[in-house]
Amino acid sequence: MRSPRRCSRNGCPRQAVATLTYVYNDSTAVVGPLAAFAEPHTYDLCEPHARSLTAPRGWELVRHDGEFAPPPPTTDDLVALAEAVREAARPTPRLDDLPDEPRSGQQTGRRGHLRVIPPSH
Repeated sequence: MRSPRRCSRNGCPRQAVATLTYVYNDSTAVVGPLAAFAEPHTYDLCEPHARSLTAPRGWELVRHDGEFAPPPPTTDDLVALAEAVREAARPTPRLDDLPDEPRSGQQTGRRGHLRVIPPSH
């Protein structure tokens, strides 16, 4: 599943809910709702950082007045979640049901793009 966008501030683990954009021609910093896509010259911010941000000296700060809400899950997120649930519900084959392969001490299984390595005992 795709992970949610995180705050751009160093060391901040929170989910981004706002986007900061600098308009250099107008000496303006704009903090608005989270943009649909991450852009190279914008910064994603969590709510505390979006609310406490200050503009550089001589700049104007335009801040969204409403609530900053996390983005709703996308169709991709829901499909990935459904696939993960289906995968977890599949029965695991018993070792004697697996085809004979040369074994080198540890056994691995593979499903799609995932690789499962059982814990060592």
